[in-house]
Amino acid sequence: MKSPHFVQGNHQYMAMQQDILNLLVTRQGHFSLESGHHGSLWLDLERLFLRPKAIQPFTKELAHKLSRYNIAAVCGPLIGGGFLAQTIASELGVEFYYTERFMLPQPDNLYSMKYRLPDGLRRLIHGKDVAIIGDVINAGSAMRSTYEALQSCGANPVAIGALLVLGFSASSFCSNQKIPLEYIACLPNDIWLPSECPLCASRIPLEDIK
Repeated sequence: MKSPHFVQGNHQYMAMQQDILNLLVTRQGHFSLESGHHGSLWLDLERLFLRPKAIQPFTKELAHKLSRYNIAAVCGPLIGGGFLAQTIASELGVEFYYTERFMLPQPDNLYSMKYRLPDGLRRLIHGKDVAIIGDVINAGSAMRSTYEALQSCGANPVAIGALLVLGFSASSFCSNQKIPLEYIACLPNDIWLPSECPLCASRIPLEDIK
């Protein structure tokens, strides 16, 4: 993953990263993620958008980073990424799209939760350069599925943006797809296949996140 850099130096980056973390409620434990991976960190993302003005500096900075790609639209998975995408679309003066979550009829162990554009939007986004927006990207389940949904509509994903990136899944995916990843903050984080989870091996039960 590339090293974050702001025009006014790394001190500003560190301060902005800490400001984002201060807005998040975190839990340590043993959790099953949407992607099907297991992890020791859980973020309560619903609270991130309680005070829209508090995240405004971050959305403006992310919009500035994405402006260099001359995008015609942004697309975010509902709900958190969709909220952020709509704000960035307004900031850049481009179109806003979103994807909706659904479960595969016969779920696999990983990435069984999928995202698709509503039927009324599929034709409208065809042929457009699009940035995919997420609030926090960890295993990247919503990001990957939204990327696939856009391609299936004939859209052209040209960048991925997020407020916070955890671990290296997002950067690996973007590297493989040869598209840039823009973010405000990043933190190291480990996730595991259920069969390789050290917390399972230690017989630590999965926690209820409700």
